[in-house]
Amino acid sequence: MAEESIDSQVLLIRAVAAGDKRAFEALYRSYSPYLFAIALRLLHRRGWAEEVLHDSFLALWQRAGSFDPTQSAPKTWLTNIVRHRAIDYLRLQDNRVLELDDEGDAIAGEGTCDPTPSTYESRRLLTCMDALPAEQRQSIVLAYHHGLSHGEIALHLQQPAGTVKSWIRRALMHLKGCVGI
Repeated sequence: MAEESIDSQVLLIRAVAAGDKRAFEALYRSYSPYLFAIALRLLHRRGWAEEVLHDSFLALWQRAGSFDPTQSAPKTWLTNIVRHRAIDYLRLQDNRVLELDDEGDAIAGEGTCDPTPSTYESRRLLTCMDALPAEQRQSIVLAYHHGLSHGEIALHLQQPAGTVKSWIRRALMHLKGCVGI
């Protein structure tokens, strides 16, 4: 984005903080396709991504006054809101599955082909994950559950990117063999 474009986005966020609905609409039109793509990449389900995008823009409306352009660019700030909402949403879904599992209830689909693994498959995958070395397990969780890139994982774990890539590759090979894919 050009410098003046970033400045105009900062002004829009400040206008949203002041309650300007037109500024909010302009931000939505400008960023919603990009932010929806991020949510969809993290959640892998259109309905969940739509819900997270909606929640994220509600958070933007409520917290626009907390935006500090000296701390991050508008796009970065909005991306972080969506990523955090998506991660929270995934945790909520995981907890709901665990609650159902603890009660002995079956996980019901919505009448369509649901890619959610069965309880047996989930337990099998968790058993296979437990057999991984800690650094491989953590890398896999950061990549596939939290949606971080290899570079982001390397920064988070303070390890070289090549090492992280090797950990992920080895972990995936182990998991493939373990679950019988």
